[in-house]
Amino acid sequence: MRQFAVIGLGRFGLSVAKTLTEQGCQVLAIDKDEALVQNASEFVTEAVQVDSTDEKSLKAVGIKNVDVAVVGIGTNLEASILTTLTLKEMGVKEIVSRAVTEEHGKVLEKVGATKVVFLERDMGMRVANSLISPSIIEHIYLSPEFSIMEAMVPQDFIGQSIGHLDIRAKYGLTIIGVRKTDQPSDKICELNISPKADYVIKQRDVMILLGSNENLEKFKQIDK
Repeated sequence: MRQFAVIGLGRFGLSVAKTLTEQGCQVLAIDKDEALVQNASEFVTEAVQVDSTDEKSLKAVGIKNVDVAVVGIGTNLEASILTTLTLKEMGVKEIVSRAVTEEHGKVLEKVGATKVVFLERDMGMRVANSLISPSIIEHIYLSPEFSIMEAMVPQDFIGQSIGHLDIRAKYGLTIIGVRKTDQPSDKICELNISPKADYVIKQRDVMILLGSNENLEKFKQIDK
């Protein structure tokens, strides 16, 4: 399991940290606000009070050991940019930074963010799940019990018909659609709603699944 650092423990960062922790990940939570750090310490692996723009402080808490750093700082744009830059210079390979505006996002990309997310478009829970399961394209929570999820087809599914796979019986899920892609470019070119049982799954197809959150979580483990 990869190790994560979440820097900035406001609502967004806290949501990311909590979701990652619930999925069994090791999470280092960082903020300069003592109260926010104390709150996160109740569930993450480790929570520390640190100024994330200070390279020496980040080194001291072992930031270089994490696989992914999530910069959730929102209100202080300067701190967000400097933190992202510092992480890049320290060699953190994957840096996911939250942006407030399009301009802010462009700057974050230029200084080293490998992925930029916007609060109005990406809830912390969705971001965390995408980090844990890269094959999951979208996870839309309909309720505490049910969701719709878009996922790349598992390798073992390729070449088999939907009827033969019998996903409803095996996984308790319903295929409500398949996005067919243009193989050379991976561009989504057609959406097949309610595909028939004789539809044969192809490489790079994207399945749209409906089911309980519990069953969807189990489905994510395929191919791992």
